[in-house]
Amino acid sequence: MSENNNEEKKSINKKAIAIIVLCVVILAAVVGVVVFANRGTSPAEPAPSASQPGTPDKDPAKPSEDKPGEEDAAAEDDPNALPKGQMRSFLSGLPVDEKIGNRRPVAIMLNNLKAAQPMSGVSYADVVYEYVVEGAITRLMGVFENYDGLDKIGSVRSCREYFVYTALEFDAIYCHFGQASYAVELLDKDYVDNINGLGPAGDVTYYRTTDRQAPHNVYTSEKGIDAGIDMLGYRRDHYEGYKGKFKFCDLDKEVTNEGGYPATHIEPKYKINKPWFDYNEKTGKYERFQYDGPQIDDLTGEQLAYDNVIIQYNFWVQLDDKDYLAFDCHSGGAIQYCTKGKVVPGTWKRELNEDNYDMSAIRYYDLDGNELEINNGKTFVCVVQNDEADNVVIK
Repeated sequence: MSENNNEEKKSINKKAIAIIVLCVVILAAVVGVVVFANRGTSPAEPAPSASQPGTPDKDPAKPSEDKPGEEDAAAEDDPNALPKGQMRSFLSGLPVDEKIGNRRPVAIMLNNLKAAQPMSGVSYADVVYEYVVEGAITRLMGVFENYDGLDKIGSVRSCREYFVYTALEFDAIYCHFGQASYAVELLDKDYVDNINGLGPAGDVTYYRTTDRQAPHNVYTSEKGIDAGIDMLGYRRDHYEGYKGKFKFCDLDKEVTNEGGYPATHIEPKYKINKPWFDYNEKTGKYERFQYDGPQIDDLTGEQLAYDNVIIQYNFWVQLDDKDYLAFDCHSGGAIQYCTKGKVVPGTWKRELNEDNYDMSAIRYYDLDGNELEINNGKTFVCVVQNDEADNVVIK
């Protein structure tokens, strides 16, 4: 493809994102959305949907009216049929034991400063979020479904309010070591289950190592997390009717983003760690780089890699002269969904049809308004300030 064609496609792609962002601004103004208000009251319990991962195709309490052999035939025709005791993960869409899939994940704040590299255990998170915090540095939040056997996860850092809103989408138990003052009111809500390193369960949940200086040496583990949950008396399984966040494709399908633009190299353009993703055609995954080299998990020695990379554009404000930020996690915005070396544009919005707005999930949609299907596997979401859209590189 010629250089002129590449530049033309890049220009078209950026214009599309700019138009989407403009439309969302107008929509937010019309509906009068209150961007940073605390909206929730209590956990919602929507009716189960058979189309979502983790939910059965039939009500187990309802007697079957199928004739002998019909149920087995139907199971053979169902691409998502699984052996007894298994279900599709809410985080990855892949088959997991019901014990793992039904329990609440933990969302752990991860230190992303250079002095804290390499991280430990981050590759075990099925979903990872990256946001900018003060000083243009970024912080990660790993959402872990199966942390069994892990004795070192971290290093763990402090809370920012917008990460809590994201953790609530997954019905996750939020793990952090301290917090910004702006997050205290939200953390005190009765529907926010969090394990604070400076709170009553801090000593049993977290520990410090001697190989790094504070604040880069705080870690947690399976035993620590379980001890913290027990001490605080938190619910261990998802609430009844939990639907999950993502819409995954069938297990026998693959999303190829046919008709999308090339996306073999992605730069979210964060200013300090300067991360990027390169698509590995052999593995079908996006490999993660930052600080001028591969991002490695210290526990495995392997580079982080993801099946899906989502660039999510959020409106934001600076809260004070110390550069603390707030991100609008409710009103909606533009996205770019990258998988299998291609990117398509779309939008995001938080559901409005549940009793608790904060615990409602953000859903992703194509430009025709259809909910976006994503590939099964691991997902990395880069949340980018909406006015930085023109600086993001996808090619």
